[in-house]
Amino acid sequence: MAASSSMLTAALLSFSALPVSRLRAAPPTAASFAALRRAAAAPVVVRAAAASSKATDAAEAAPKKKRATGITQPKPVSPALQAIVGAPEIPRTEALKRLWAYIKQHNLQDPADKKVVVCDEKLKVLFAGRERVGFLEIAKLLNPHFVK
Repeated sequence: MAASSSMLTAALLSFSALPVSRLRAAPPTAASFAALRRAAAAPVVVRAAAASSKATDAAEAAPKKKRATGITQPKPVSPALQAIVGAPEIPRTEALKRLWAYIKQHNLQDPADKKVVVCDEKLKVLFAGRERVGFLEIAKLLNPHFVK
């Protein structure tokens, strides 16, 4: 009977989910705790190095730009618009920025209602002879000046 119980114990140990070395491990010592602390601190340095390499990879990938499409794509402009924006070919977004810079530089907003632009001679040519233009109308009135 003793022989069968020792065989049963050996069989149970061989089919155990944990390895035999883990079943009866020695209690931890101060030296093993210090080794665990050093091991836990070491990956932090590796992670920081990995993060900096990822940042470097992102910086190298940054110069790739998407091709301009839609309103960000440069289009040829009419001579009237070219006189204000100063470029023969410009995207709509940049044209609006430069037009507003021109309006503010020459103080062409109505002092009583800042949403209205009082046109000077250059703007009258641009906006089909209108004396006053609302700020929401400006983009619509610029459409004919972008040559397709």
